[in-house]
Amino acid sequence: PLVSICIATYNRGPLLVERCLASVFEQDYANLEIIVVGDCCTDNTAERLAAIRDPRLKFINLPERGRYPERPEWRWMVAGTIPVNHALELARGDFITHLDDDDRYAPDRIRQLVTIMQQQPADLIFHPFWQEYVPDKWRLNQAERLSSGFVTTSSIFYHRWLARIPWDINAYKTREPGDINRIRKLKHLGIIVRRHPRPMLWHYRERNQLPR
Repeated sequence: PLVSICIATYNRGPLLVERCLASVFEQDYANLEIIVVGDCCTDNTAERLAAIRDPRLKFINLPERGRYPERPEWRWMVAGTIPVNHALELARGDFITHLDDDDRYAPDRIRQLVTIMQQQPADLIFHPFWQEYVPDKWRLNQAERLSSGFVTTSSIFYHRWLARIPWDINAYKTREPGDINRIRKLKHLGIIVRRHPRPMLWHYRERNQLPR
């Protein structure tokens, strides 16, 4: 089956190419559609991606930056909503997953999750991940349940029909990050969820959380 990997990005060209996409191209599952959508990137992201000769990669740079709340905490909750929803609209895969533009996958992540989906029917799978809590210091998030604090955008994998539920740019009004708000809505639908016990993601600290 075709797997769509949706990546929203904004002015992180080096990290996007050297860490995020490098981990995608290292996957031992080949039938991929890699959709990168820029939130009106103004750095050299477009030039870096143009130099990658892989027909599975598609890059769209939106002509206008998303209009997010001015308050930093609220902005953090929903920044990237516009490009990630655009990527979802373009996705053609039987399965869909995501990757933050500064995170990376384990090399066999996609193959492992496709196999589980084929053997144990589910609408959505989530899994543990390594989490950077201070620069260069890591701890294992066991992802004990599908809820806030135990899941991140890049640790879920789901059937394409769930793409009908987009990220909500107003999620900050309920004081929820966009990915948690969306997961809550998906769970409300009564979907079949499975937890895979193996960590298959490195989730780096947000750059705006790094100490000055």
